[in-house]
Amino acid sequence: MENFTMLQYFEWYYPADGSLWKKLTADAKDLKAKGFDSLWLPPMHKGMAGANSIGYDSYDLYDLGEFDQKGSIRTKYGTKEELVTAIKSAQEVGLQVYVDIVLNHLGGGDEAEPVTVRKVDPQNRNEFTSEPFEIDAFTRFTYPGRNGKYSNFQWDFQCFSGVDYDHKTGETALYSIQNQYGDGWEEVLDQENGNYDYLMLSDIDFRNPAVREELKAWGIWLHQTLGFDGFRLDAIKHMPANFYNEWLDHLRGTLQKELFTVGEYWAPNDLQSLLTYADLTEARMSLFDTCLQANFSRASKMGNDYNLMQIFDDTLVATRPELAVTFVENHDTQPLQSLEQIVEPWFRAHAYALILLREAGYPCVFYTDLYGSTYTDKGTDGQDHQVTIGHLPQLETLLQLRKHQAYGLQRDYLDHANCIGWTREGNEDNSGLAVVLSNGEDGYKRMEMGSRYAGKKMVDALGHTQQEITVEEDGWANFNCQAGSVSVWICA
Repeated sequence: MENFTMLQYFEWYYPADGSLWKKLTADAKDLKAKGFDSLWLPPMHKGMAGANSIGYDSYDLYDLGEFDQKGSIRTKYGTKEELVTAIKSAQEVGLQVYVDIVLNHLGGGDEAEPVTVRKVDPQNRNEFTSEPFEIDAFTRFTYPGRNGKYSNFQWDFQCFSGVDYDHKTGETALYSIQNQYGDGWEEVLDQENGNYDYLMLSDIDFRNPAVREELKAWGIWLHQTLGFDGFRLDAIKHMPANFYNEWLDHLRGTLQKELFTVGEYWAPNDLQSLLTYADLTEARMSLFDTCLQANFSRASKMGNDYNLMQIFDDTLVATRPELAVTFVENHDTQPLQSLEQIVEPWFRAHAYALILLREAGYPCVFYTDLYGSTYTDKGTDGQDHQVTIGHLPQLETLLQLRKHQAYGLQRDYLDHANCIGWTREGNEDNSGLAVVLSNGEDGYKRMEMGSRYAGKKMVDALGHTQQEITVEEDGWANFNCQAGSVSVWICA
């Protein structure tokens, strides 16, 4: 089996100039040559912020950059025609395309309407703090700019379980909508704040059967329009698991296509929630290993005080490796984001070696590690901060090592707090490798490559250590690593 690698082909601060789809068309062949096999693209539909929308503020799911809505025809990333061309260009060179699905909420309603609600305590959302009363909520989505093309479905308050704004008074609060499908929140796995059904904007109520049918019809339309290969599902911890069970079963059954799917259940220190969600969805989808990413972040901040023997403790990749999509960073963990959980630059090569060169997990590379980024945004202090993130120089070498070397039997030597390693024995077509990394002083690991390597010379593919190593007659050797660095040894 050939090793696969995913690329998250966007970042939060990508310029709002409509260029991403054209950039993908130009980049596709080079991305395949670099060692990528699949691309996770950002949300493609029109958001409430129009051409400035990253896409997570869903407005019109059917507007892929085709209609004059929210102040623009194109989305932040380009027009519908450019999107169709980009996906075809990627698939023609052998890249699979995964689309980002944001179905938890809608925002930017076209009309306000009177809605009966009850206020709830934001810290305990199961507790009502008022009797029922009426507000004006922007819960009518009529899409006049699209004028019924593709779908005549119009959303109203019966399609939502909660909002956070009363247009009548201008008050911002957490309001539970009292509709015919219930007078409270839906049941979701995450119990933060008592119930974490509500995240933002107008929260979609999946108890409404018409909503479920419309979203299934939209999913079929989206695939017929774009012909993608899979999904990344946003904010699944805020949604009932049975919705995506039904939705995925319907699309896979109707389209007769596997449609690889990975869900974002943000639980950086809560492996049990990931495992429970995997059980609730009966392994219909993979999950991002947020626990491993949290370990990477801690390790990068603690330096040699972090015990590297614990790097895989309480992670999905160690527990359910067949479901784990491993990653180092993403758009939510970027500096100045609400879920900021950065991996310090010195440790990024370590982290990528740990996801790219081992047998378990489906690794996902982040856009800024490939291309770098410079942006300005407000920090928690309310002030503007400029952030510059350089690309990771070793990344392209690590990608090639994954594609051509990281195969065969894996032997682990995760037995020292500040220096760990492993070997891959390779197979008939691939020559294997040995990895050593340190978060402290210069170190080495005595590791077994296998008897067929006896007498072979090996060099550090990353160039951090210049000497050659000769494998001993029994297939063992001492593999070196510089202080705070990572070395990957391959046959010379």
